[in-house]
Amino acid sequence: MPAIDLAPLHPIVVHFAIALSVVGVLFRWISLAGRPAFVGPAAATLIVLAAIAGVLSSESGEKAHGPVERAPGARAAVVEHEEWGERAEHALLILAGVELLGLALYRWSRVKTLRVVAAVVGVAAVFCVYEAGEHGGELVYSYAGGVGTRSGDPKDVERLLLAGYYHQAMADRKAGRASEAAALIDAAAARFPAEPSVRLLAAESLLVDRKDPRAALEAIAAVTVSDDDRSLRIQKAQLTADGHLAVKEPNQALAALEQAAKAFPDPGLQQRIDRVRADLAGH
Repeated sequence: MPAIDLAPLHPIVVHFAIALSVVGVLFRWISLAGRPAFVGPAAATLIVLAAIAGVLSSESGEKAHGPVERAPGARAAVVEHEEWGERAEHALLILAGVELLGLALYRWSRVKTLRVVAAVVGVAAVFCVYEAGEHGGELVYSYAGGVGTRSGDPKDVERLLLAGYYHQAMADRKAGRASEAAALIDAAAARFPAEPSVRLLAAESLLVDRKDPRAALEAIAAVTVSDDDRSLRIQKAQLTADGHLAVKEPNQALAALEQAAKAFPDPGLQQRIDRVRADLAGH
């Protein structure tokens, strides 16, 4: 029988380990007061389950780290996350051992001492779990660790590439590097020529980054958007209005907005329509 690939399960089991350990240790501290009666057994159960989830998290993380670690600049973050993951696993196993010992010696007169030990060890375990989770979050959100590669679907990698083009272009635009932003968006449009949202992004770049509203209007008009795609239809209308306003054609801008608002009533569109009408009345 083929071995189960645990790598794709890592993001799922990690959340179980975090939730079970935090709630289990909280219940253990509450149980020291002696009531309610169910809290003590519940704490032991949750902590043992957290230890199992911790082992699965560590094993699945080991299977998942390869592609992430090979990404340039990510190795140090991967190693740090792995180290804290191993500490969390060991801490949860020790904690579960104390809990199981307490269950085995439940008739012992000093069993409460074991429960106090479990509560104290639990704080250390939760700290390790927190650090592992915090470094895992940094790996995902700061280094794109696993993003686009977890499923093994090439389409996910393409979406990751497109997101990289977009976010870096927006960062360049915000920093005043308009030509760099335009170059990245052009590259995205060349890579994804059939995607209407990317073509509209390229048209917006002609307007915003290259300051060429006529070319932007031509590019916008050439984009075919599905009639039932509310979001893109509104986006196309907004961009069309921006282009016409940039070349001092407010009536055409108003017509584009009104046509979209008739098909898809939207507060944002209506606000823009009201502003354009007000500007026309003022002139």
